[in-house]
Amino acid sequence: MDVNANTSNTGMNVVNTEQKPSYLSRINSFILQSKRVWQVLRKPSSEEFKATAKVAALGILAMGAIGFLISDIIKILFK
Repeated sequence: MDVNANTSNTGMNVVNTEQKPSYLSRINSFILQSKRVWQVLRKPSSEEFKATAKVAALGILAMGAIGFLISDIIKILFK
């Protein structure tokens, strides 16, 4: 069976003849997508920024606490 062959719903093998896009077209596509994102961007309000910072800080603290607890448990078990 061909590596590029796909089986459709009818059970028939369909050969995939699509070629990869060239590097130039991939770069061009990336630039167009980046422009689209850049046009939608906006500066967050101070409330949004504070909420995001709080959530990030809580996540970092939680991960640190979990890591600390795991290291303590390992120290106790393998003492």
